[in-house]
Amino acid sequence: MTSVALPRRDASTDAPRWAHPVEPARLPARAKVEAALAAVRAWRPYDGDTWLDDVADVLDAVPPAEDLVDELAQRLRGYLMQLVGYALTSEVEKQDERATWLIARAREVREEELPGDYRKSVVHLRRMGWAVNELHDLLTELEAVKGPESLQEVGTP
Repeated sequence: MTSVALPRRDASTDAPRWAHPVEPARLPARAKVEAALAAVRAWRPYDGDTWLDDVADVLDAVPPAEDLVDELAQRLRGYLMQLVGYALTSEVEKQDERATWLIARAREVREEELPGDYRKSVVHLRRMGWAVNELHDLLTELEAVKGPESLQEVGTP
């Protein structure tokens, strides 16, 4: 294979210098970019099976161990945030009137502080668990999210 020599470009016919298409003043502030990156890093993928495991732990007849209460509360709050986000993005309130009430309830229970008393904390965890379960069931029913794999039939196309 032979190489072809390209002709040299004449200095008088230089191409114009590249200019950034967006003026620097119009670029987003560094704080906005960092906030967006933090949100992307904090994102967790949808995992209905894990959600239902945590909901089952919370709603079980045997309450969760006292040392797990804070961790479960944080996870359930995260699930509620994701579910509300999915509900709003897919506009399920236009498809089913129950969605508006369930979204409001999920936001309300998510924003409540975890009580200091263990028994009251378990009650609060159960309220969050029911909110996750009911909103998840509605979103699954309306096909806004996929149902957990453990409940899907094996072998169906």
